[in-house]
Amino acid sequence: MSHYFEESPATRSAPAEFEVRVPDTTLVLRSDRGVFSHGRLDRGTALLLRRGPAVPDGGALLDLGCGAGPIAVVLARRAPQATVWAVDVNERARQLCAANAERNGIGNVEVAAPDDVPTEVRFDAIWSNPPVRIGKPALHDLLVTWLGRLTVGGAATLVVHHHLGADSLQRWLTEHGHPTTRLASRHGYRLLHVTP
Repeated sequence: MSHYFEESPATRSAPAEFEVRVPDTTLVLRSDRGVFSHGRLDRGTALLLRRGPAVPDGGALLDLGCGAGPIAVVLARRAPQATVWAVDVNERARQLCAANAERNGIGNVEVAAPDDVPTEVRFDAIWSNPPVRIGKPALHDLLVTWLGRLTVGGAATLVVHHHLGADSLQRWLTEHGHPTTRLASRHGYRLLHVTP
C-alpha cells in the first residue's frame, strides 16, 4: 500500500482536477493518486485557508507538507512579495505543486524536498496540514525541526483533526516550549496557532 508521505509513490497515476474556492481567490489545481487529498480540497485545509491569520506581505513563508499545493499557491497569491517554500518528501506532490503554481500564474513559490531548503532560510510564517499519519514521534521531530526555523515574531498555523490527536498535540507543543492556542474549530478540525 502506498502512502502520501512516501518519497516515490508506487500508486498508479490518475490525475484529477479540483477547485479551491476561498473568499479572496479561486484556483483550479491538479492532483494525483499517491498525494494527500486526491481530487478534492480536504476540510482541514479548507478551514486553514478560510480561517487562518493574515500572513506577512514579504519574507519567507513555509507550507510544510505541501501536497499538490493548495496552501502554498493561496499563500503566494495573498503575499506576492513573499517567497513561499512548498516542502514535501513526496516527489509526485512536488511536481504537482510546481505545475499548479505555474498554471495559476504564480511565480513566487519555491518547491523543495526538505533537505534542499537552504539552512540559512528562516520563516516568518509556517502553515501546515501536517502528516499526522507518520506517527507521533516522527511528527514531533518534524514540527520541532521546522518550528526552530521561525523568525523572531514568526508563528505557525497548523490544522489537525481532533480524532488524530489535535488536543494532545496542542498540549505537547506548549509543554515543549511552543505556546499553542486554538484559533478555530470546525468539523472536528482544530486550527492551532504556535509561537516559538
